Amino acid sequence: MVLGFSILFEGTSLVIAVREFNTLRGDLDWWSAVVKSKDPSSFLVLFEDGAAVTGLLIVGVLMFLNQRYDLPVLDGVASVLVGLVLVFVSMILARESRSLLMGEGITSETVTHIKALVEKDPGIEKVITVLSTYQSPEEVVLMLMVAFRPDLDAKEITSTIDRLRKEIKATYKLVRYIFIQPATNEAPGGVK
Repeated sequence: MVLGFSILFEGTSLVIAVREFNTLRGDLDWWSAVVKSKDPSSFLVLFEDGAAVTGLLIVGVLMFLNQRYDLPVLDGVASVLVGLVLVFVSMILARESRSLLMGEGITSETVTHIKALVEKDPGIEKVITVLSTYQSPEEVVLMLMVAFRPDLDAKEITSTIDRLRKEIKATYKLVRYIFIQPATNEAPGGVK
């Protein structure tokens, strides 16, 4: 009875988590949605409930077989299998959360789009470096090292920076803070 009610309650929670996750993931497949998500809580409940239901089903089946065929070793097998399920889920969650904890930045596609957006501005010669980090699932800090046209004065550079900030923020809603630093149009080592 305890296992039955546990499966019912955890199963209900899993169904709700699956529905919520399907809403968040949109057109992405499941794994892509997990990998691209910047909010571990969106898939944490899904994995936890999935592991709980899987573990309860394993225990239920092996307990039934133990009772039916008098094989007490199946209790130990159930414990080991549930442990393996928990280790597997923990490894996935650690892998997906680690990059966010260590300062994951925006995707390379977004970097390419931001570079193109900035380099089309008439005041910019070239984007030298793009650095970014997620401060939260809904907040990105962006730093750009750019080479301004050499004929611009301080007022024109300030105007260009303001214009770029507005355009980037309008295009990328998650980018909350933008730092734009002037740099020379040289690659590391002094080569143009």
